[in-house]
Amino acid sequence: MIGYATVEDVQTRMQRTLTESEMTICESLLDDAAVMIDSYNAKASEDAKRVVSCRMVIRALGSSGDQGAPIGATQGSMSALGYSQSWTIGSGTVGEIYLGKAEKALLGVGNKIGTHSPVEDLAYREGF
Repeated sequence: MIGYATVEDVQTRMQRTLTESEMTICESLLDDAAVMIDSYNAKASEDAKRVVSCRMVIRALGSSGDQGAPIGATQGSMSALGYSQSWTIGSGTVGEIYLGKAEKALLGVGNKIGTHSPVEDLAYREGF
């Protein structure tokens, strides 16, 4: 499977060069991200798929440089001489690949008011 983004896309967004080991992991995660994206909305634009792939992989690879907090953290605390640190992750965890609220919105899925009919999905797939 070919992912929607490249290792170079991820490196550009992270603003650093990945190590050889990280590049190998990144390639696998990009393929995983493509599968997850297609399961949500295979008809999303290529640009949206590329952005979402990069965001998912960067979050899975860990913190982005100077930020100090894991990507996706909604709360955090830090202490000094007591050596304490804690973070709250909104959905998923660092190192896990998942779609956040913003990524779902980019793909055109997420929390929408309305109803869902499995019969309509079946008719759409069958070409009616």
